[in-house]
Amino acid sequence: MNNSEIDKRNILDKEPFSYKITKDKKVLIYWNGKQVSLLRGKESERFLARIQNVDLKEVQLILAKITGNFKRGNEKDNKAKYE
Repeated sequence: MNNSEIDKRNILDKEPFSYKITKDKKVLIYWNGKQVSLLRGKESERFLARIQNVDLKEVQLILAKITGNFKRGNEKDNKAKYE
């Protein structure tokens, strides 16, 4: 299954996810500039190993799967929900 079949709405093209590695090897995961997850220990080691030698879109997909935002559709814009 290629990425275009997975990301049908092309949300990951906008690169909504980012991450930062701290000195003590923790990985902070951000979605649209807001911290949404923290990986540490074996979890962060596994993540860092997975993102070696993959393209940016694949990194976005990995981050989306880790946070759960991609699977459930939480990445949708819910502006009307609270108006």
